[in-house]
Amino acid sequence: MQDSSTVSLEGETVLYMIVEKFKNGDPLPIYRRFRDHGRLAPEGVHYVGSWVDETLERCFQLMETDQRALLDEWMTHWRDVTDFEVYPVITSAEAAARVSTYF
Repeated sequence: MQDSSTVSLEGETVLYMIVEKFKNGDPLPIYRRFRDHGRLAPEGVHYVGSWVDETLERCFQLMETDQRALLDEWMTHWRDVTDFEVYPVITSAEAAARVSTYF
């Protein structure tokens, strides 16, 4: 798992872009588990949306939580079938607000 997380205050809701690379390029184990058990996210981890590449080898999920440890807990249910990259992200509007003082 690659993790580019930054230090955030506990209790502050953070958006995370999760890049999942299906092991062996095989999406079937993921979809079977999801069909049988759901997302398996603990209370406090909220699914925002997801997209899958056209080759069915990667999924890009946007999740949010105020406790990074809960995100790690969620990923433990899936590590046998997918590899994760985790990126804290902000919205485009938040990015524009941050840089607006520079132009």
